[in-house]
Amino acid sequence: MKILLTILLTLSLYASDATIEVIKKVDSLPSLAVEEASTYSDRTLKLKFFKALIADLNVISIFNVDRFHRENEFESKRVLFENKDMDYVLKYNLQNNDTDGFILKMKLMKGEETVLEKNYKVNNSNKYMFVAHTIAYEINKFMGQSSIEWIKKKVIFSRVVGPKKSEIVISDYTLTYQHIIIKGGFNLFPKWASQEQKGFYYTSLNETKPTLKYVDTKSAMSKNIIASEGMMICSDVSKDGKKLLLTMAPDAQADIYLYDVSSKKTTKLTKYRGIDVSGQFMGENRIVFVSNRLGYPNIFSKEIGSDEIEQMVYYGKNNVACSAHDEYIVYKARESSHAFSKNTFNLHIISTRTDFIRRLTATGVNEFPRFSVDGDAILFIKNYKNQSSIGVIRLKYNKNYLFPLKYGRVQAMDW
Repeated sequence: MKILLTILLTLSLYASDATIEVIKKVDSLPSLAVEEASTYSDRTLKLKFFKALIADLNVISIFNVDRFHRENEFESKRVLFENKDMDYVLKYNLQNNDTDGFILKMKLMKGEETVLEKNYKVNNSNKYMFVAHTIAYEINKFMGQSSIEWIKKKVIFSRVVGPKKSEIVISDYTLTYQHIIIKGGFNLFPKWASQEQKGFYYTSLNETKPTLKYVDTKSAMSKNIIASEGMMICSDVSKDGKKLLLTMAPDAQADIYLYDVSSKKTTKLTKYRGIDVSGQFMGENRIVFVSNRLGYPNIFSKEIGSDEIEQMVYYGKNNVACSAHDEYIVYKARESSHAFSKNTFNLHIISTRTDFIRRLTATGVNEFPRFSVDGDAILFIKNYKNQSSIGVIRLKYNKNYLFPLKYGRVQAMDW
């Protein structure tokens, strides 16, 4: 009886661990088809919207999605003959409005019954992809799945476009929508200042010292926050937006500092005579970071206010670029060591509650992982065969999706 109880407890623990999540079989997923009834005048935008919607419905990973583009009357209770055996059919009607936007009506049908219905009004047709993201979010919510709030969030990234030239861009997670908000000079490492995404920090290398700046996204007003010799990077922002983790090197030695936004006070958190960088909040009073204190880069953690350091990763000899959410840590690790060819860097995830390690990527250079706010997904940068992309990993479903950048190279990003 004790053995049986131990097995049940073990299985219960493992079932909730993202490092060894059991993957759902594709065949067991319900089927979904899409039928369009749009009267919108711009045929190009109509096709773009359909493709964006299909992509989002695939990314939420809870349906077998039929990719065929079919048209049917919106008000009809019947679906097309080709879709009669589908578990669900999504109908939508895209219409012109009085501005440079559109009105969209959608309904999700199960047989002849409408089980979900929503209407949207958009004043700017260039933001059509955010409506597709919202529809996918609403359907995922209706189906009782875990929250995917991240799908509606905006991504901010720095794009290197030439020698010491970069752009900071605000986009959706698929890179379909892109708005260049900072242009000219060399500006790197953008970081959202809060979960509401009303402002962001970035590092400017255009001053006499590396300078951390803040930008209000609505007014585009900018102000200097703090400057330091050698290095100045905001690697993380607390959930309430009141504290920042900075990497600075005022004495030619990279360390992690805690910055209080209201008091403007900095507190030095690491004091190792080596390299301590890339601090990430792990709860309210603990951080994880990258250090070479073993003679090679690896992932460590410490309580704020304590000098005790704990090693978090015992696999690999080059582990860098970490992100944390609850008890989980995702990090970049070098998988090869070629002197005369390109190396492979993959992402791995560990749980502080188990000894399991799960590899998340397989080829190319995968770096700069970032957990979504809810921990449901990981955003990362992938460089492979001279192509720079932003990727999304759905942890629960063990699926990766890539969205290539049309030009330039992604340097850093946040969502």
